[in-house]
Amino acid sequence: MTRGFICAVVYALFCCIPGSISASAVSEVETIDFMHADVDESTDARIDEDGFTVGLGEIEIIGSRVPLAEVQAPRMVTLMTQEDIQAASVHSINDLLEYAVGVDVRQRGEMGVQTDISMRGGNFDQITLLLNGVNISSPHTGHLTADFPVSVYDIERIEVIEGPSARVFGTSAFTGVINIVTRKAEANGGLVHLSGGQYGTAGADISLDISGNNNSGQKRFSLSLDEDGLRLGRNSNTFSNRFSAGMNRSDGATPNSDFTAWRGFWNSSIRQNGMKIDMQAGYSYRKFGANTFYGAASTDQWESNERIMAAVTSDFRVGQVHVAPSVSWNRWFDHYQWHKGSPAGENYHQVDTWAASVNSWVDSRLGRTSFGLEMRTDMIRSTKLGYPLDAHLYYSLGGIDAVDSLDYRFAADRTDVSAFLEHNILLDDLTISFGLLANMNTALDYGWRLYPGIDLSYRPFSGTTLFASWNKALRMPTFTDLFYSGTNIQGTTNLKPEKTSDLNIGLRYRTEGVNLQLQGFYSRRTDMIDWVIYADEPDGKTFRSGNFSVDCSGVEFSGALYPGEYASSLSFLRKLSAQYAYIHQDQKYDTPVKASKYAMEYLRHKVVLQADADVVSKLGLSATWRWQDRVGQDNEPYSLLDGRITWTENRWNAYVSCSNILNVKYRDYSFIEQPGRWLMAGLVLTIL
Repeated sequence: MTRGFICAVVYALFCCIPGSISASAVSEVETIDFMHADVDESTDARIDEDGFTVGLGEIEIIGSRVPLAEVQAPRMVTLMTQEDIQAASVHSINDLLEYAVGVDVRQRGEMGVQTDISMRGGNFDQITLLLNGVNISSPHTGHLTADFPVSVYDIERIEVIEGPSARVFGTSAFTGVINIVTRKAEANGGLVHLSGGQYGTAGADISLDISGNNNSGQKRFSLSLDEDGLRLGRNSNTFSNRFSAGMNRSDGATPNSDFTAWRGFWNSSIRQNGMKIDMQAGYSYRKFGANTFYGAASTDQWESNERIMAAVTSDFRVGQVHVAPSVSWNRWFDHYQWHKGSPAGENYHQVDTWAASVNSWVDSRLGRTSFGLEMRTDMIRSTKLGYPLDAHLYYSLGGIDAVDSLDYRFAADRTDVSAFLEHNILLDDLTISFGLLANMNTALDYGWRLYPGIDLSYRPFSGTTLFASWNKALRMPTFTDLFYSGTNIQGTTNLKPEKTSDLNIGLRYRTEGVNLQLQGFYSRRTDMIDWVIYADEPDGKTFRSGNFSVDCSGVEFSGALYPGEYASSLSFLRKLSAQYAYIHQDQKYDTPVKASKYAMEYLRHKVVLQADADVVSKLGLSATWRWQDRVGQDNEPYSLLDGRITWTENRWNAYVSCSNILNVKYRDYSFIEQPGRWLMAGLVLTIL
C-alpha cells in the first residue's frame, strides 16, 4: 500500500513537468538573469571563443535546500577536487575519504571492502551518503552503505558537511553528509584504466562519454526582456550520457581477505528550455573473505554484497517558483556465512528503499524561500532480521547468491514522512539560512516531531568568511540495531531514536595561494545507540543494543598552500597541506557498562600531511602521511605513509603507487589486521 502511494506521488510530480522531451529535441537556451542573479564581487561576464560565459569563480554546492554558490553557502563545506583525487595514492573512494580530516574511515577489508565511515565521534549509521545529491544510505546497516557503484575515476568532486543537517537532507543526516558528485559527459570520448600489483591484485575500469553539446557550428545568441529582467542566452545542444564499468580482485594481503568486485554506472543529463532532468542507475557486486569481521571466534567468515540503485531528478520553473522533484530506489542483497560454505550462522537479507520528494523555492525581496516534502519507505526481507512471517507470506530469496531451499521468513518496514521549510537571506556580505523539519515515522507513534536549525556565514573582508550554526536532528535505529541476534549479541526492538543538538562555529580564509579553515563544535546527544556489555550481564560477554547519552566536542584545522600561485619559481610545488582534528566525549550510561563495540572507540586525534609536486615537467610526485589515535581498548595509535609517482602525456598517464610504504602493522578494529606495504601500478588512457 505504501509503495503504491509513493508511485502515485511520483506520477503526480512528473506530470507537473511542462512540455515534453524527446531524444531529438535536446536544445536549450541557457539564460542569465542580470537583475536577479546572485553573484560574488569577483564575478565577471565576457564573450570568448566558447561564446557567452559568466564566471562565478565558485561552483554550486550542497549546504541548503536552495542552489547557492560556495561563496554564499551558509555552512562550511570541505571540497575534495578532481585535482586532489588524481594526486591521491588511493584505489577506492573509501581510501580517498581517509584524507579528509573530519571523516573517520575504519576498514575491515582492503580496497574498499567493508568500510565504516563516520564523523565527529559518531558511528557509521549516523551519516548520510549522497550520490549526485541522492541518498544512498542503507537502513539495514551502515556497513553496506559505502559499497559504491562508481570508481575514483568517475568522480568530479566530493563535498563534506560536518554536523547535523536533518532540515536539509532528512533524518539520517545526524553527524554529517558526504556528497559524491560524478563527472558529466561534456564531449564524446572515454577512458580506460588498467591496474595491477601485489597479492594477485588486478583491476580494469572503462568509461564512455556521449555528449550532444554543440561543439561545432556557429554559436547563436538571443537577447530578451521579460518581467524577470534582461536575459542573454546561448542556444546549445545539451543531452549527455556517461557509462562506466569496472572490476577488481585480489588474493588478499592478510588471511581470508580475498575479494572480487564488479560495478557499473550510468548517468544522463538533459537540459532543454529552462528544464533539467538528471538520471542515474548503478549496480555493484562484491564477494570477499570476511576474516574476523564480526567476531574473533571465526577466522573463515565470508560475505557478498549486491546493490542496485536508480534515481531521476528534475528542475523546472512554474511562473516564479522553481520546482525540483526527485524519485529514487535502492536495493541491497546481503549474504553472510559465519563459516564459509557452512549453513551454520548463514544469513540472507534483501533491503529496499523507495523515496519521492519535491523541493520548491521562490525568490522575493525578503530572500529565497524553500519548501518541500519527502517520503521514504524502508523495507527488509530476511532469514534473520524482522518480525516472523506466517508461512503463506514467505518470500523467495533474491540476488545472485539466492538458493531455492531457503525463504525470507522475517520482515519489517517503516515509512518516514518529512516536511521542510527554509528561508535564506542573501546579502552582499551575509547569508542567513533558517528552517524547520517536521517528521513523522510509522515505526514510532505516528506523531510529528520538529527539528529546527539556523546557519549563517558572514564575509567581513575579501577572502574571509565566518560561520555559525545550530541544528537539531534525529536518527532512526537500523534494522540491525533492532533485530539482530546471534552468539553473544542481542538486538532490542524498543530502541528510541537518537537525538542531537549541535552548535558549530568556523572561520575560512582564502587568498592567493592560501586556503585556511578552522572550526569547533559541541554536540549534546541523547538516546544514542550502541552495542554494549552491561556490567551486570549474567554471562559477562553478550553485547546488547541500548540507548545512552554523550556530550561531544572538538576542533578541526586544515591549511593548504599553493606556492606556484604567488611565486613562479615554486610552481613545481602544486600543493602543500596540513590537517588536524581533535574530539573529546563524555559518555553517560544509565546502567554501568564494561565494553562497547563502537561508541567508546571514537577517533580522538587525526593528522594528515600532504605534498603534491612536479619533479620534472611530466613527472609528478605526491605523498600523504596520516597519524591517528583512537580511544578504546587495544586501539594502538599508528601512522601511515602513502605515495604515488605519475608520468603524464597528452592522452595517457602511468603511475606507481604504494600504500603503507613503511610497512606498519596496524588495525582499524583491534582484532582485524590491516595490510602492510602494498605496491600497485596502472595505466590511464584517454580516448577522444
